[in-house]
Amino acid sequence: MDFPDWSAAYRFFRRWRDQGLATVLHDRLRRECRIAAGRESEPCAAVIDSQSLRAAETVAAADRGYDGGKRINGTKRHVAVDVLGLLLTVLVTGAGVQDRDGALPLLERLRAACLRVALVWADGAYADALLCWAREELALRPHIVKRPDDVSGFVVVPRRWVVERTLAWITRRRRCVRDYERRHDSHEAMVRWAMVLVMTRRLAKQAP
Repeated sequence: MDFPDWSAAYRFFRRWRDQGLATVLHDRLRRECRIAAGRESEPCAAVIDSQSLRAAETVAAADRGYDGGKRINGTKRHVAVDVLGLLLTVLVTGAGVQDRDGALPLLERLRAACLRVALVWADGAYADALLCWAREELALRPHIVKRPDDVSGFVVVPRRWVVERTLAWITRRRRCVRDYERRHDSHEAMVRWAMVLVMTRRLAKQAP
């Protein structure tokens, strides 16, 4: 058999999740990727966005919601990435949580995890009140990047395409296509493991 007993695999996953070891591994790999790309190890700018996901029956009703715009019953992952598209932090909520409401705890996590970040790009879904709060409480300079009004169909929006590409990287992993987790922190850990795969492969290609 190629895989160990599920209980042994879950104990390993749970230990790394609860002790924060997955976050430590992920963040160390991100620093290595940034250095390999000729950047400073710690970012000074970030891009935020969200993605609604259908939830499996394993997700409790109290942890899910309905996104009327996307017509999705499930959960929503809010992410912040650097200019290379590498994950800085992630927050999982019910899909009914508005982007501006999910951004409050997301930006607090971002400030705690990345002290050098000063500039944050976001789309028009993030309200003016959020921008003022971020400036006053977290010393962040949010900048809204809007889609051109005179363009129809698909268009690459500056800065925002970076975080949208990261969300595509994450959903390439079968476990992250839908939300199968009973706990939000398990979902967040799965997102970090998905990005660990992206970064280890990137570093392996650059190795001599």
